[in-house]
Amino acid sequence: MKLKRYIIIFSSILLLTSTEIRASDECFEGTSRAIFKFNMALDNAIIEPIAKGYNKLPEPIKNGTSNFTSNIATLLSIPNHLAQGNMKGAGDATASFLINTTIGIIGLANPAEKLGLNAQKEDVGQTLGAYGFGPGCYFVLPILGPTTARDSIGMIADSFVDPFAHITWRENELLGVSGNQIDYVAVKGTTAIDFRADNETNFDSLEKNSIDLYASFKSLYLQNRENKINNSSEGEDDWGNLDN
Repeated sequence: MKLKRYIIIFSSILLLTSTEIRASDECFEGTSRAIFKFNMALDNAIIEPIAKGYNKLPEPIKNGTSNFTSNIATLLSIPNHLAQGNMKGAGDATASFLINTTIGIIGLANPAEKLGLNAQKEDVGQTLGAYGFGPGCYFVLPILGPTTARDSIGMIADSFVDPFAHITWRENELLGVSGNQIDYVAVKGTTAIDFRADNETNFDSLEKNSIDLYASFKSLYLQNRENKINNSSEGEDDWGNLDN
C-alpha cells in the first residue's frame, strides 16, 4: 500500500509540475481570486489586529518569539539540505539548531548567527525545484495563501519529513521528545503572526499602491520562491517570504 501511495504521489508531481506549465499559468483564477478576497477579509478582521497588538510588545519578547519559531523551522531544513546534496548547508543548520536550542535557551536567542552559522531555510518545494521540477500552475488556498502545484505537493511532503511535525502533529515520540497537535498549530500560528507583524508597513503599502492586489501578491510569491530555489539573497528578506 505504501509503495502504491508513493507511486501515485510521484506521478502527481510529474503531471502537476510539468515544465510545459508556466508559473504564470492559473489553474482556476476565478476561484483563486475569490479565495484571495476571503483571505484578505480574514486578515483585515483578525490577523492584522493581532499583528498590530503583537508589534506593541517589547522588542526582547518579539525577538525571542521570532528566534524560537525560526529555530524550530530549521529542523525541516536539515533533511532538505541532505536531499539536495548540500552537506555544508545540512551541517550549518544542524549546528545552528543545537547551539540555539542549548546556549540560546530553547531557541529564544540566536548565538549561532553571531558565530557565523547561516541556517538557510529549505523545504520540499525548494528541493523539488532544485531537481528541476517546474512550479506548475499557480493558485490560492484558503488561509494558507498563494502556492503552486509543486509547492502544494511539497507542503504535504513537509509534514512527513519535518521532525517537529512528526512529534507534534503526528504525536510520535522522537529521541524522548513528544508533543501534540496543539503545539504544532500554536507554533505555526505564532510564526504567521510574527511574519505579518514584521511586514505590517509593507502590507499596508502594497494594499494602497497596487492596481491589482491579487496580481501583486502572485508576482511577489513567484519571485520569492524562484529566488529561494536558486539560493539568491534576494529571497532572504522577510517581505519576500510570503509563503511562510
